[in-house]
Amino acid sequence: MKRIGILLLLTLSLFSCKSSKRSKQKPSKDSQVVINAKRALDNYDNNLTNIEVIEEPNEPKLAEEADTKAIAITHYALQFEGVRYKWGGTTKAGMDCSGLVFESFRAHDILLPRISRDMAKKGDKITIRKAQEGDLLFFKTGNRRNTINHVGLVINTQKDIQFIHATTRGGVIISKLSETYWNDAFVEARRIL
Repeated sequence: MKRIGILLLLTLSLFSCKSSKRSKQKPSKDSQVVINAKRALDNYDNNLTNIEVIEEPNEPKLAEEADTKAIAITHYALQFEGVRYKWGGTTKAGMDCSGLVFESFRAHDILLPRISRDMAKKGDKITIRKAQEGDLLFFKTGNRRNTINHVGLVINTQKDIQFIHATTRGGVIISKLSETYWNDAFVEARRIL
């Protein structure tokens, strides 16, 4: 089986029209040789019937990359659970809601605005049914200007959407979107990744 594949590659390389200089160059890290086995069989009309074609992707899938990054971001945010609330805070000494989200994304090389209402202008707006781990939830919690003033990071969507955020009373906590207060204050969900 291995010999057949090698013979096939050699035959294809003999009929190649590349110059010798070009073929002696080292292949780049991102280069990939793709062989269309069916066309090779048709062109050379041999009696091979069992050719196994193994395709390796050239680049990692973007969705998988985003999922992995989302998990890393949420795990990073969870380390702050129990930290006291501090307006403008971004450390374990004290943190506010946008500081928690800002730091969790920044730790993974994604820069977001520092204020929740500005964060709500980034990424793509999604329906709550499509919310996934790493998405952001935005709220209006009764401020005078009737603008977004609170943000949470989705950490779990099993059964009920759970999010981590910082509140003035409880510090960094995990809440459920189904809780009456948060459900009534909810404005939108956005996907950054």
